[in-house]
Amino acid sequence: MSGIEIRNLWKEYGDQVVLQNVDLTIAPRAFIALVGPSGCGKTTFLRMLLGQETPTRGTITLDGAPLPHEPDPDRGVVFQRYSVFPHMTVLGNVMAGPELRASRFLGRTFGARRRAIADEARAMLAEVGLAGSEDKYPAQLSGGMQQRLALAQALMMKPKVLLLDEPFGALDPGIRSDIHRLMKRLWNEVPMTVVMVTHDLKEAFTLATRIIAFERTRDRPEERLRYGATITKDILIWPPRSAGKTTIWDADLLPGRDDPTIPGPIAGTTWPKEEPDADAYPPLR
Repeated sequence: MSGIEIRNLWKEYGDQVVLQNVDLTIAPRAFIALVGPSGCGKTTFLRMLLGQETPTRGTITLDGAPLPHEPDPDRGVVFQRYSVFPHMTVLGNVMAGPELRASRFLGRTFGARRRAIADEARAMLAEVGLAGSEDKYPAQLSGGMQQRLALAQALMMKPKVLLLDEPFGALDPGIRSDIHRLMKRLWNEVPMTVVMVTHDLKEAFTLATRIIAFERTRDRPEERLRYGATITKDILIWPPRSAGKTTIWDADLLPGRDDPTIPGPIAGTTWPKEEPDADAYPPLR
């Protein structure tokens, strides 16, 4: 499981309060989108979930146990700037984490263990659409392909929690749409909880099961140091999304059809799921 509990969380840097009195329960397999204006502490909150920052006050627990104060394999992260090793091939990047975990001193495995890790890495690359690029270097990949590589690198460690810090903001709209579809599929197939920082509300409503808004409720110039941001809105997406399950909007779509504006069965009917004959619908007038 991968449930997260945040209780009475505060973060201060010297005299400046960044976050105050944050209480949040994140269910296992949830997809949480963190939104809010720049400077309201979203990335700081994500860094505390990762273990790069320590709360000034309050607690964070993962599956009932205190969150370790340093990053570990249970938490994967993908940043907006791709966190891949430029001197390694695509395959080498995805194998790096499991090899370091298996051989902490050498950072490299041999024989049957190395072949097993390589086979698993190739399968993961195929999952994210990078089959055939195993021997390329990151500089030879497009932006979208580098983002897929960063996702594969994080998922290869099988994290309980995947943290995303505006990972799709620099992508072109078409590539971004492809990555969104990939992210939906991976979230449905891989048992993990996802927490994503984004400034794009459309992206948040497209991917998330729940949207958490951070905001400074007291933001006058004389208040900005002593009052931090907190959760001001907690929005559950409707219809509810559950990992691995179909929503009511998807239930009546024909196989292979993802555009509900195309003439076809009306949602809520008992039309058969197979594609009907061309004469099944009257011509549009």
